[in-house]
Amino acid sequence: MTSIMARPVLPLGRRIMGSRSSRAMLNTASYGPPGFGSAGMTIPPGFNAKAAQQLRAVVPRVNPEKTPQPQPHQQQQPPRDNAHNSALGKTMPPGYKAQVAQLGVFEIPEQVTGSAGDKALGKALVKSWRQEGIIQIAMSDQHRRLMESAMAASRRFFAKPPAEKAACVDSQSYAGYIASGEEVTDGIADYSEIFTITKDLDLAEPRVRARWPCHGPCPWPDVDMKTPMVAYNDVLGAEGEKLLRLVEYGLDVAPGELTRYTRDGWHHTRVLRFPPRNGTNGRGKEGRGIGSHTDYGLFVISAQDDVGGLFIRRPKDDERFANWEKSAAGLREDDDGWVYVPPVDGVHTVILGDMMQYLTRNYLIATPHKVGLNTRERFAFAYFHEPSFQAVLKPLDTGCCSVPTSESSSSDKKVVDEGIHYGTHFTRMFMRNYPDRVTTKRLLAEDRLRLLERPELRTMGAVPAL
Repeated sequence: MTSIMARPVLPLGRRIMGSRSSRAMLNTASYGPPGFGSAGMTIPPGFNAKAAQQLRAVVPRVNPEKTPQPQPHQQQQPPRDNAHNSALGKTMPPGYKAQVAQLGVFEIPEQVTGSAGDKALGKALVKSWRQEGIIQIAMSDQHRRLMESAMAASRRFFAKPPAEKAACVDSQSYAGYIASGEEVTDGIADYSEIFTITKDLDLAEPRVRARWPCHGPCPWPDVDMKTPMVAYNDVLGAEGEKLLRLVEYGLDVAPGELTRYTRDGWHHTRVLRFPPRNGTNGRGKEGRGIGSHTDYGLFVISAQDDVGGLFIRRPKDDERFANWEKSAAGLREDDDGWVYVPPVDGVHTVILGDMMQYLTRNYLIATPHKVGLNTRERFAFAYFHEPSFQAVLKPLDTGCCSVPTSESSSSDKKVVDEGIHYGTHFTRMFMRNYPDRVTTKRLLAEDRLRLLERPELRTMGAVPAL
């Protein structure tokens, strides 16, 4: 007999240091009326110049004496000259043609309190996502230190002998090592080599003992990798929660409308290595690191080294999709219209996922993206800020999300009425991506998918009675 018991909720907040540095040489554009800043960008509706001035300045610099300093309360914008654009484009993988993104850099405050500045920043973030499909946020000094430590651990791990890496697999979770060619996108093997970090649950944990799908230990190779990765994930989790609160302000929905879903969130990270294009094992498509796809959760905070490879598609009215209804894998992969996102030192990039699109009734759109192989190996991190595995999500019906902007997400009225169970969505995405993995085989052999229908797997905070 199964019963439902409440699980205590742990606080998610962490304090983030505010200073940062970057090699990017950026001009400025302000959130104010014409004449307030260099670009004269208008304030989001409902705000005035005084409120907008509460936005904190981003000051990326290498040498404060030589780099022109921005005025306070501005979002940094890059210069639009052809020479700068050409320099950024030089890192693009060979064989690709794409427009080069030139993105501003937002700073996320140490605390989100609901001030007029927070609300204006939320509006600006939402506007940028709707226009560009991606944003850049400045790393703090703490972020940079932890990212560099995690990057060094990543390089050490991927340099290990194949047998040592292959031993880092768990048959119950999708955590651990994924060999180049094991992941599949739209039926084609990807060349990415990955270590996936999911919620690290001991074998004695009640959900693991109850055989909940995807629940189990993270098979760390050693403490030298675990320690820096956990520390980096912790600060990204805090950053993700602040971003989600800012998105609520940007959408004009009540505080908690989104963050209520991330209590005990199914946050996870993919530690990535891409081989050079001439160093693959021949299992995939020439020059392709990861095929075109959208990500399955709320949003992804990423960091990359100085070897470029990331491409995105901006939101377009004639490119509608709903990955929870029909797979978007392979979407327009060989079409024109891709935008190259060059590596910029000192920033995280953030793209939106399926569940954000579903929750906002297509007001915010999941960002199609892909990765090309370059002439050198490339390392990156992708942190997924996710709902609880047990959450059943329903579309928002207030603020900017009160009226669907497209019929694609509401074409199946049953899906909208019943909501989407995130645990089922996540499980099916991973089964599709890793059809031959030991985890997928065990899920099917032990008929664990049927457990996803149980009430305790669809009630946030519930645990199984053993």
